[in-house]
Amino acid sequence: MMHLRFFLLLFCFPFLSYSQTVCNLASKKRIEEISAKFQGTDYASLSSGDLIAAIGNQFLGTPYVGKTLELPGEEQLVINLMEVDCTTFVETVLALTITIKQGASDFQKVAATLEQMRYLNGSNTGYGSRLHYFSDWIFENEKAGRLIHLSKSLGGIKSPNTPSFMSANPNSYSQLADPKNLASILEREVVLASREMYFIPKEKIHLIENQLQNGDIVAITTTIKNLDVVHAGFVVKQGEGVHLMHASSVSKKVVISSVSLQEYLMQNRSQTGILVSRLLVPSPKEFSRIGVQ
Repeated sequence: MMHLRFFLLLFCFPFLSYSQTVCNLASKKRIEEISAKFQGTDYASLSSGDLIAAIGNQFLGTPYVGKTLELPGEEQLVINLMEVDCTTFVETVLALTITIKQGASDFQKVAATLEQMRYLNGSNTGYGSRLHYFSDWIFENEKAGRLIHLSKSLGGIKSPNTPSFMSANPNSYSQLADPKNLASILEREVVLASREMYFIPKEKIHLIENQLQNGDIVAITTTIKNLDVVHAGFVVKQGEGVHLMHASSVSKKVVISSVSLQEYLMQNRSQTGILVSRLLVPSPKEFSRIGVQ
């Protein structure tokens, strides 16, 4: 609430479907600055993964703040680069990477790409359309051709996936006081329970480290009952080691783990392993399909 007086309400661009977009002026400026910096020739030859790592570095030290998407009233497309949680950090860096790789990144294109990634079928039609469970986020973005889920091909093992944490804890989510929103979440949880999920146990991460790349998306699985993923970030390679770049609720900011990815998980009893995905930058035709010129 303390930033509301600085918020710019940007009503329904043609490419943003029905949604209203909420973005503070500092975030809009930061998008423009990062876009301008990385569209230069010095970065043209970077792979998508290396570009993710380079853009992610621009966020190091950015404060961690939870629930920045949870505004009262109707669901809005929130864009906040000044405060992030683990998911909004991942989404924002990926949206910037995709649009920069297309050669024409600006606020409108980043906003359109964020909506495409964040919501079921790429469109904000309400709270229930947001991809709240990260395994669902991976599935839907893979279906849309934005990434590939690698956990099974990397030797992952099958895991029970019956997420019902949100419906079982409605008091933790103010929007679930609305019966319509709760019904939408219950319906989505049934869909998720019908899917197989593969993950790499944390004790086995060292066996696949040489197959991981800079910028791979890492989602951390958990022992918490009826929850699929508890945290997310990016792979960054430092020397011979693989580390985690993430918005840390412990450090209260975006950091790169001082220990290896496997060591990071081994230090957390409730973390059981990882899901690994890799960005696939869409072709210009994809941008035309979503209405971005």
